[in-house]
Formats: sequence, C-alpha cells, structure tokens
Amino acid sequence: MSTIMEMAADIIAAHASTTPMTKEELLAELNELYSALSALEKGEATELPAEKDEDTPAVSRKKAFGKDKIYCMICGKGFTTLSRHLKTAHEMTANEYRKQFDIPRSQSLAAKNYSESRRQMAVDRGLADNLAKARAARKKK
Repeated sequence: MSTIMEMAADIIAAHASTTPMTKEELLAELNELYSALSALEKGEATELPAEKDEDTPAVSRKKAFGKDKIYCMICGKGFTTLSRHLKTAHEMTANEYRKQFDIPRSQSLAAKNYSESRRQMAVDRGLADNLAKARAARKKK
C-alpha cells in the first residue's frame, strides 16, 4: 500500500492537472492534505476549514475585474469569462451573481482584453455589416 505522502501527492497532482496553482498553493494544499490523511489513519477527528460567509467577497471588486482575467468574488479563482464557472461551480446565474455583489448590468463578466479581442474579430469579419443587411432585408419583407 502507498504511503500517506504518496497518496497525498497523487491527489494533489490530479487536482493541479485541472486547476492552475502556484508553488505556494501546491505546497500548502499538500501539507493540509497530508495532515488530514495522517489524522484519518490515526483515527483522529479532522477539522474542516470554516466556510466563508457568501456575502463577503473573496476578492475586492476592483481586483475582480482585471484586463486579462476576471476573478470570481465567491472563490477568488481567475477566468477569462465567468458565466460558465458560476453555473458549474456555484450553481448560480450571472444575474444572481450581480445581485449578490451589487454589480451593475453594464459591467461585463468577461476580461477586458477578451471582450476587446472578440469585438475586433467581429469587426474584421464584417459581422456588423452582415447584421445590418439582414435587418434591411427583413424590413423589406
């Protein structure tokens, strides 16, 4: 049977393969998991980390809306767009998220550089012109 450290390392490696983590985060998580597994092996009770209050953001609003990433104010993780993360990880809609943290409707839930690159791509492809032509054709009918 594997040692506790090997099991902890395997679990952290699996987690790190799907979630970007810094060295400090990897080491902290490895130490925490090793302690929990050791306690379980000895039959001791393990303490669960205290849950955060959902009303207090993990990240300030100023930091949450960056140029290259947008950070989830619930868990603090960074993404280019937030909608999918909110649905899968927190089971909430963008509107519920906006209401919870008092974010105006005009604020995009995507990183600024990502939004700008998508806008530029649409301009380069002439999508606005095609939309105008389609609307004009529909009016004629």
